[in-house]
Amino acid sequence: MADVTRETILAALGGVKKSEGGKDVVSLGMISGIVIRDGNVGFAIEVEPSEGAASEPLREACAAAVEAISGVLSVTAVLTAERPAQRGAGGNGGAPDAPSAAPQAGHGAAPDKSQKIPGIGAILAVASGKGGVGKSTTAVNLAVAMAADGARVGLLDCDVYGPSIPRLMRLSGQPETVDGSNLMPMENYGVKCMSMGFLVEEDTPMIWRGPMVMSALGQMLRDVRWGELDILVCDLPPGTGDAQLTMAQNVPLTGAVIVSTPQDIALLDVRRGIAMFERVDVPIFGIIENMSYFLCPHCGERSDIFSHGGARETAAELGVGFLGEIPLDGAIRTASDAGQPIVLAEPQSPHTAAYRGIAKRVLDLCQAAEAGGDRSAPNIVMM
Repeated sequence: MADVTRETILAALGGVKKSEGGKDVVSLGMISGIVIRDGNVGFAIEVEPSEGAASEPLREACAAAVEAISGVLSVTAVLTAERPAQRGAGGNGGAPDAPSAAPQAGHGAAPDKSQKIPGIGAILAVASGKGGVGKSTTAVNLAVAMAADGARVGLLDCDVYGPSIPRLMRLSGQPETVDGSNLMPMENYGVKCMSMGFLVEEDTPMIWRGPMVMSALGQMLRDVRWGELDILVCDLPPGTGDAQLTMAQNVPLTGAVIVSTPQDIALLDVRRGIAMFERVDVPIFGIIENMSYFLCPHCGERSDIFSHGGARETAAELGVGFLGEIPLDGAIRTASDAGQPIVLAEPQSPHTAAYRGIAKRVLDLCQAAEAGGDRSAPNIVMM
C-alpha cells in the first residue's frame, strides 16, 4: 500500500477547480484541517456561507479526487464557512490544522451568550462527533455520579430528533406547567431532567427544520424552573449541526467534553467537534474514550474490539485533556436499557469507579472555570 501524505492529497486536490476555467481549491487556500490516519483521510473545504448549499458538487469532486489516491481507504470531506479563529482556554495547543466549523446557522439576532441563566452555576456540554459512541449513557452516568457526590445537578436532553434521556433515567409522563408558560423539570436519582421526549410520544418523528430546533432548545433551557443547580449537563446530539451550534453560540457554556470510541473513523469526527467548540470559544475539558476495551466475563481475557488508546493519542495531539477510559461491558448496556445508570446499579464496580472519577474531575474543572481559574485538564487514566 502506498504511503498517503499531505503532499499527495494536496496534489490531487490541485486538480479540482472551484469553477470551470477558474483556479483550483488548493491555490485558492480553501483546504484546511487535513487529517491522515492509516489510510483514512479527513479535510475541510472552506467556502463562503452564502455558497454552502451550492458547493456540494465541489465537495464531492474533492472527495472523489482524494479517494482515487492509491492507499486511501476512506475520505471525510466537509464544507465549512470561514471565520477568524478565536481559541478559548481549552484550545488545541496551537495545532495548525484544526478544521474550522461553520457557526453561521443562527437565524436573526443571537441572545447574549455571556448572560448567565439564573440559578444555574456551570453548564457542561457532553458531545460527540458521531452517533453510536455511548454519549448519552456517558452523560447520564456523569450527571448521576455528580449528584451522588452531593452536587445539585440538572440534565438537559438536547437531542430533539432522538431523545433518549427519559428511558435512560426511567422517567415518563409530562412535566407540570407553572404560570401557563414555564415547565417544571422531571426528577429521578437526584437529577432534574428536561427532554423533548417528555412532550411527545416515544415513536413520534420530529420533522423540524433548524429554526424550530433552536427555538425548542431555547425554551427547554430558559423556560424551565430548574431552581438552584451547581451544574447543568447538556446531552447534545451527535455531530456539528443546528442543535450543537445553537448551544455553543447562544448558551454560556462553561466547557465541553467529547465522547468517542477508539477507532480512527470516530476520532476523525472528534476533531470536527473540537474545532466547532474552539471557533465559538467554548473550552474543551477533555476527551472520554468509551468502549475502550472488553474484558471477557468468563475468562477475564482483555480484547481491544474497537482498537484502544486512540482518544488518548488524539487528545495529546490536539493539546486537550484525556479524561479517562470506560470499558465495553454488557452490564452498562443492561443497566441503561432498564433505566438505571450503572453508577447506581453496580456502585462497587470498576465501571462506576471510572465514571465517578471522570465526573469529579469534570465538576472540578467547571467550578474552576466559573471561578476564573485554570481550565486545562491533565491526563487522567481510569483503568
